[in-house]
Amino acid sequence: MYESIQGTLRDKQPARAVVETGGIGYRLAIPLSTYTKLPALGTSLFLFLSQVVREDSNTLYAFLSKEERDLFEVLITLSGIGPKTGLAIIGHVELGAFQRAVTSADTRLLSKIPGIGKKTAERLVIEMRDKFKVGGKKEAVAGLNLSGDSLISDAVGALLNLGYSPLDAQKAVQKVFEERKEETDLGRIISAALQKI
Repeated sequence: MYESIQGTLRDKQPARAVVETGGIGYRLAIPLSTYTKLPALGTSLFLFLSQVVREDSNTLYAFLSKEERDLFEVLITLSGIGPKTGLAIIGHVELGAFQRAVTSADTRLLSKIPGIGKKTAERLVIEMRDKFKVGGKKEAVAGLNLSGDSLISDAVGALLNLGYSPLDAQKAVQKVFEERKEETDLGRIISAALQKI
């Protein structure tokens, strides 16, 4: 029913934001990644919306990008994934990293997301894999081939084992791959990523 909202940011907390437009303040549920990118209070902003109506609630979920909103709407159609878990996925894993984790069946990364256990991660891989196919083949992300995806997965996994958050690990590894497209040595990738955290 609702597509987007443009207004003034009146309040922000890790799980919600209040945007005022036309004299009405809208309380919006947001992923953690959106919270970290929100502007200062009193600033104008634009968010994409998804409305979820349940027996006991009517909630607006807000996202900075249309792609995040669209992924959220796909996720909540899957069995065992509700809006809270959908927000956790989007809030803790960048879209490209989530796509790579699904296409390379990286259940270890997915199960690090709050609210996602091993079985849910396996089900996510199975149910989402077909949704990331384009023209009958897996869509390449950022021009990386499957060996690149494996290196990314291994490097992110190493940073996770060192105690870094999934989002920080993915961002650091992605930066390394953007700067060193031809790098194939896992040790050098991890070392370079550690310098970017």
